[in-house]
Amino acid sequence: MELNGRPVSTGELASLALYGYGHFTTMLVDRLRVRGLQWHLDRLHRDCHALFGTDLDLPRVRELARRAARERTAPSVVRITVFDPQLDLGRPGSRPLPQILVTTRPAPDPTVPPPPVRLGTRLYSRDTPQVKSTALFGSLRQRRSAQMDGFDDALFSGVDGRVSEGPTWNIGFLDGEGVVWPQAPALPGVTARLVEHAADSLGVPVRTRPIATAVSTRMAGAFVTNATTGVRAVASVDGAQLPQSGLVRKIAAAYEALPGDPL
Repeated sequence: MELNGRPVSTGELASLALYGYGHFTTMLVDRLRVRGLQWHLDRLHRDCHALFGTDLDLPRVRELARRAARERTAPSVVRITVFDPQLDLGRPGSRPLPQILVTTRPAPDPTVPPPPVRLGTRLYSRDTPQVKSTALFGSLRQRRSAQMDGFDDALFSGVDGRVSEGPTWNIGFLDGEGVVWPQAPALPGVTARLVEHAADSLGVPVRTRPIATAVSTRMAGAFVTNATTGVRAVASVDGAQLPQSGLVRKIAAAYEALPGDPL
């Protein structure tokens, strides 16, 4: 764990731990290559303006991420977190000085695909869902609630009854014609955009439309996406079993075949 390329102190992490005001992106790095690298950088640039009103040194971000990834011989998950160690709780609008925190962890074994996930719907919408915020309290609370009820994870739905996303992933459905993304406030995921390219390479149509919670249990299949796990099939929603479509496996394979960009 490094802050601006040097070991980080406990004191420098205090504002992040106590206030949770920051943003991040998570990348899967394999042989110093990242799928959708420019979209990850674009996210960091956009979110830094949204939270701090200032530019982020993106070449420096790449340099720090590359250096961290070089320390691991196997594929790794690199998280870039941007926050201000000097953030004043009483005056968060004062001149910000956002810093770059880089953390790494081993990537999941790609030869052992995760089992299909069982989802339980929860009435919840993230604050500012278009920003990949470090404030994960609400999302993790809903995940915990779903797991306490016997599910693997939570699927969020709004007061309008439409499904949106999960705590750390986007969700796509199959309707018999192609892939359908829910039309609802949600984080625009990098992996979801890459999945669109994978689907296009297979000639599979991709659309966006509202999906009600009840309708989600009657779809021809579903999958969740994020940078760490790629494409993961959904086994059930609220206990209703979903078909395990071969198309999800084809999309997952096409996604894995997408080339990474040099970090």
